[in-house]
Order: sequence, then structure tokens, then C-alpha cells
Amino acid sequence: MAVVPALPTQCVIWFGEPLRHERAALGAAGWQVRAANADDGIGLRAGDTVVGVLDLRDGSHGCLDRLERLTDDHDYLSLLAVVPGETSHSPARHRVLDQCAAILTAPLDLSRLIQTLGRLAHDPLSNPIHALDALIGASPAMRDIHGTIRKFAPVDLPVLITGQTGTGKDVAARVLHELSVRRHARFAAVNCGALSPNLVQSELFGHERGAFTGANARRTGLFESANGGTVFLDEIGDLPLEAQTNLLRVLQEHSVQRVGSHESIPVDVRVLAATNVDLEAAVAAGKFRNDLFYRLNVLRLHMPPLHERGQDILLLAGHFLSAFRESNPTRARAFSADAQKAMLGFDWPGHVRELINRVQRAAVIANGELISAEELGLCGKPQPPAGDGALDTARESAERETILACLRESGFNISETARRLKVSRVTVYRLCRKHKLDLAQLR
Repeated sequence: MAVVPALPTQCVIWFGEPLRHERAALGAAGWQVRAANADDGIGLRAGDTVVGVLDLRDGSHGCLDRLERLTDDHDYLSLLAVVPGETSHSPARHRVLDQCAAILTAPLDLSRLIQTLGRLAHDPLSNPIHALDALIGASPAMRDIHGTIRKFAPVDLPVLITGQTGTGKDVAARVLHELSVRRHARFAAVNCGALSPNLVQSELFGHERGAFTGANARRTGLFESANGGTVFLDEIGDLPLEAQTNLLRVLQEHSVQRVGSHESIPVDVRVLAATNVDLEAAVAAGKFRNDLFYRLNVLRLHMPPLHERGQDILLLAGHFLSAFRESNPTRARAFSADAQKAMLGFDWPGHVRELINRVQRAAVIANGELISAEELGLCGKPQPPAGDGALDTARESAERETILACLRESGFNISETARRLKVSRVTVYRLCRKHKLDLAQLR
């Protein structure tokens, strides 16, 4: 007789103890309830739909302990927390609650509980693990970033992402989109500093035929084309003041006007913006509209510099080396002890982008399976002194090396260099002046 395979089931793994009527209601709704016990197996099958319920109503930390011991072995689709409405939470609870996709307050509304479980079971938004894989790191700084992104992603409000060039602001923006309800619509990214001042309005908001010389046909702008999705404005501090006025209209009125038209076109987009400059200082200097700043600075996410992320540096270096090996021939497979020590001791003025460049260059020139500190270009690098964060000689040298290498790789094309470095053309010229790079002579 043929054996009929068991059908996948909907399972609630309950950390704590559900009340009898809660268990009965879940059973009637088609959910199997299984208690999470650190000493016994849960007995899940491949294909089962699983939601973890973290019951914090009794005030004990027992379920937190069981959760910590069991989550290494089971990949839950999501976690739902049940908390007492009147009790403050300890730091330990706050850390766990940051990982939960939904939180319900006692006394439980059973219909809402069942509805929430159904949503979490079938909504990819409730499982941020895979999207967050793009933000590699296990340091306290990156755990905070992951928790903040989980909070910000479902909320349809603007996010201002700050941090130095090369810290991964664009990656964070993409993850925010992937975890939002807009993830199935377009993610449209643009570097405001790379836009031509004469065409920035047309690029962002579109134009009508005949609006200016060369406008031979109607053009749909970035905001119109991303309707229903997310617009990511990188280097927002480089946006001209006139375009800032029109962007403010988009945020206030949810509409755009094409250049050469007085018709308002409704648009539904979420705006994410990034900057590596101090926008508050730009507002004070009259270079950025204060009303636009307050519209963008609703939610704020700060990306930490690489040198503050500790062992994440080695995780990232290993990831970039593995990715390089997949499509390029190289003998290098890992990093020597001296290379690891050098990476952890270096100040990384170019942050993640500099780490990528150094790893890829070392993988090409490596003579053996272990990349050395010398092959990374870090042999004998002086350690940065503790102090006010000013660039020392090593940081100046590394920054100059990074900009020069990018200029050479792009054939000294300023626009291409700006795109590769994800900075504005103005920033490229400023760096060239700073490091006394004579473009005419280098060309």
C-alpha cells in the first residue's frame, strides 16, 4: 500500500504557556499549537508553516531563555510577541522585541491574534532575515541597524540615511524597500550630485514636449515612473534649491508637475534620502531648505563607519573574497593571520567600498591561498591615534589611493568616477584638489 505523505500544517510554536481557550481557538482556526521546550524536539516537517509566539505576559524570562536556545536550530517564518500592556520592558526584552514582526497587548483579542498569525504566515515582510542578509555584520552597531530597519521598513514615511561615503547607505535603502509593502513595485535610485543642473528637474519630474530646447517628446520623470514604489535620492545635499522646492511639493501634496506644464499629476511614492554631509549645517548656511529637511528627517538611520564594526570587517572581507572567487580565477581562499590583524587595526577611511577594492586587488595579485597584509596594501600601515577623528597620514594616503585608482579605472572620466564612488562630481573635483591630483597632467 502506498504511503500518503502528511500534508504541511500551520504551526504555532508557543514560547510560554497559552491559555486553554487560546489553544482551542487556534485549533479551530487550523493551527497546531506546540510548546517550545528546550529539552524536547519540536518535530517540524519540511513545508510546515511556522510562526513563533513569544508570550511575555507572566513577567518571567523563562521563555526568553528557551527562545535563545532554540532559534539556532529552527528558522521561524516570524515572531509574534504577546506583552502585558502596563509593564515596562527590560533591556533583554527590548532586544528580543526588536526582532518581532508584530506585537499584541494582553488581554488577547483572539480574532486579532488569528488574523495576525495568518498575515505573518503568508507575508514575506514578516521574515526580514533574507533581505537583511545584504547588510552583513554581527557587531552591536549592525544589530542596532537591523533592529531599526525592521521598525522603519513597514512604516510608509520618509527615511533620511546618514553616514560617510562608502558605509552602505544605498544597501540600507534597498533593504528598507525590500522589507516594505512596496517591495513588488519599482525601486528607483538616483545620485542627485551626478545630475546635470540644467536637466535635474526633467530627470526627477519629467517634461512636456517643447518645454525647452531639445525637448522633442514628453518625458516621464523618475517620480512618475516609480509610482507605487520607492524613490531613493542619494547625495540629497547636492540637489539644487529649485529642485528642492519641487521635491517639497511631492512630499506635501503627493503630486508632480512636469517642466512646461501646470497640471498636477498624483504620485504615490515613498522617499528615502541619503547624505554624507551635515544637512543641519547646510540649512544654517542657506544651501538646503529647512522645510524640506524636516520633511525628510522624519525617520533617521545612521550607518556606522567600518572601523567601529570590529569583527564585521573580517566577515565582510570573507564575503567579498568568496563573491570574487565565483566569477574570477584566483588562488586566494582566505586571509593570513597578519592580514586579519592588519584589517582589524586599520582605520578604513574609504569604509566598505575601500575594503571591497583592497580585497579584489589582493585576490588578483595573491601568490598563495592565504592573502597577506602586504597584498592587501596594509603592511606597515601606522595605527590611527585615538583623538578627535582627524585624518592622519595613513588615512590621507588611503583616500588619495582610492580616488586615484578609481580615476584610472574610469579613464579619468569625472562623471564615471562619481558614479563608481557614488558621490557628486563636485566631490570628485574637491578630492582632486585636496590631494593635489592634476587631472590634465594625469590624463
